[in-house]
Amino acid sequence: MRISPSGFREYDARWRYPEDLDLEGMQAVGLGLGTQMARRGMGRKIIVGHDHRSYSPAVRDALCKGLVQAGAHVRDIGMSLSPMAYFAQFHLDVAAVAMVTASHNPNGWTGIKVGFDRPCTHGVDEMAELRDIILSRAFDLQGGGRITRMPGVQAAYLDYLAEGGVISRPLRVVCATGNGTAGAFAPALLRRLGVDVIERHCRLDHSFPHYNPNPEALEMLDDMGAAVRDSAADFGIGLDGDGDRIGIVDQNGRAVFADKLGVLIARDLAMRHPGATFLADVKSTGVFAVDPVLASHGATVEYCKTGHSHVKQRLRESGALAAFEKSGHIYFGPPFGRGYDCALRAAVALCRLMDHQPSANLSDLVDTLPESWCSPTLSPACPDDQKYAVVARLTNTLRGMQRHGDTIADQPIVDILTANGARVQFGNGDWALVRASSNTPNLVVVCESFESQAQLHALFAGFDKILRQEPAIGAYDQGIGSFQRS
Repeated sequence: MRISPSGFREYDARWRYPEDLDLEGMQAVGLGLGTQMARRGMGRKIIVGHDHRSYSPAVRDALCKGLVQAGAHVRDIGMSLSPMAYFAQFHLDVAAVAMVTASHNPNGWTGIKVGFDRPCTHGVDEMAELRDIILSRAFDLQGGGRITRMPGVQAAYLDYLAEGGVISRPLRVVCATGNGTAGAFAPALLRRLGVDVIERHCRLDHSFPHYNPNPEALEMLDDMGAAVRDSAADFGIGLDGDGDRIGIVDQNGRAVFADKLGVLIARDLAMRHPGATFLADVKSTGVFAVDPVLASHGATVEYCKTGHSHVKQRLRESGALAAFEKSGHIYFGPPFGRGYDCALRAAVALCRLMDHQPSANLSDLVDTLPESWCSPTLSPACPDDQKYAVVARLTNTLRGMQRHGDTIADQPIVDILTANGARVQFGNGDWALVRASSNTPNLVVVCESFESQAQLHALFAGFDKILRQEPAIGAYDQGIGSFQRS
């Protein structure tokens, strides 16, 4: 059996296949997951789906073999998207889910996203418990397991997303999926809304011949932008490999980053639901906090911890109407959704938002947002066994600076949010974030200024000077030259 312990992460698991995980290893994952279900009193039923990679059916079969040995009753929904598997939990009234996917990772990776408490998925404690059961081989073999194929879930999911009917405004949209699984579903959904769809790399091809299906990557965004300009489309929509993250470009091919898209969607929802609460992850733009349109409708915005499991949990606890992550995860709570992240649902929301603004281009709406200059998400190296302690020490340093009235880029520190690392708020609305990466031996650093690009450079330089007090922090993956107006 081959299964690398490093594949277990804060809120999902991913391995290189078969180097770090072989089929016997995935069978052990099924045994561990079935054991965890039984110990937590979750009953026996579990939804299982898989993405479109050449080896995913074999990995799915191995997972299901282990689940059946542990006594689970598997409801196999076949090739699907992660949000489609989450939908199936409600549609088929099954508490547990296991989705075989490596999302946007390159070909040669596999993994699982799991959950017992719909719409929430495993967080840190649940993943650690599952890891320990598997690595210690402390399996409970109950017997009586079985697999039942469940056709029709994909069609039911598209029906659910298409509720509300055809939009009235003619729209031409580039739909890009990087040859990932979303290509089997997204173009058809958009056409059901009445959209004229220009398909871009929507043919399923597990080798990803053009680029990995990652709509946060500039390679995919640039390709989408060229396709939009060539086809005179109204905008472009990109989806990741398992359909839970979205990326957007406007009619000029300019990227509209997911947090700014989130502000536009929040505005649209707040107009119809005054006093609504929204969530944004700590990497997201400060526009949420200063936007006059959201304020005029009594909306409140809470910055929360990054990561789909954390956001889903907080959305349910807070009763928020929607939640947004800069990485492209967008979540809708009742009455617009069931609390999980779904890029297709976000795509529908964007089309309906544009339908509510029949004379505006997407860039017109983006240009109404308060102007800001934002760094990319920077990832300086920091060892896994030191990164959390480093962030804790930096947080204490920054708190001491706040107490003593020290400034960064001539700006006083007015608040430090510690939901996930340290997000430092300055007197002019600027902010800077440092947190530990959940998945890699890195920190995450983001800065945003509402004054100018020069102020952004000064803010980053001052913040980086503080970070450099920690000798464990290494080089950045990108340079300051990539900073831009967002």
